[in-house]
Amino acid sequence: MIGRLKGILLSRDYPVVEVETAGGVVYEVEVPQTVHERLPQVGHPVELRTHQMVREDAVALFGFLEPHERELFRRLLLASGVGPKLALAMLSTFPARRLARALAEKDVAALTLVSGVGRRTAERMAVELADKVKDLALIPEGAETASTAVQEAVAALMALGFNFADADAQVRRVAREHQDLSTEELIRRALARE
Repeated sequence: MIGRLKGILLSRDYPVVEVETAGGVVYEVEVPQTVHERLPQVGHPVELRTHQMVREDAVALFGFLEPHERELFRRLLLASGVGPKLALAMLSTFPARRLARALAEKDVAALTLVSGVGRRTAERMAVELADKVKDLALIPEGAETASTAVQEAVAALMALGFNFADADAQVRRVAREHQDLSTEELIRRALARE
């Protein structure tokens, strides 16, 4: 299994890019549009986190810049009827964090913006994946992982009866306004806003 690919970017013809490793092997990697836009220029070093799929007729490699992007791609594949092409289309339409939030919040209107996804498909995916991507939806913008305090505060509010979308929005608002708060303080301030 190829988990990461590090080398020189030889070409970036969306959706396939070529990466040459130090050993001289050139790999073709499919990437979503949101990753392609952030790739370095041809001739520069690049490191991709990859997901390899082996089928009887082909071997495919999919590449991502951040760990949460690859993880979301893998979780999308768990939904019935979602193959790698649709998962790439979803990650090309929305950045990974936004897509995870749309699924966690069951935002069917947003999901139908993906080419090839109708209302019924969006509803089915939202039901199947909402609980499976909540942790990825918690990742704040500009950071690779959500702080433990933020995750715990959202979980606590959900235990108190808040739905995920409301709990997440309240805790995020507090966390943006006040940096480095403890879990208890995040919960207290989020509840005070109600």
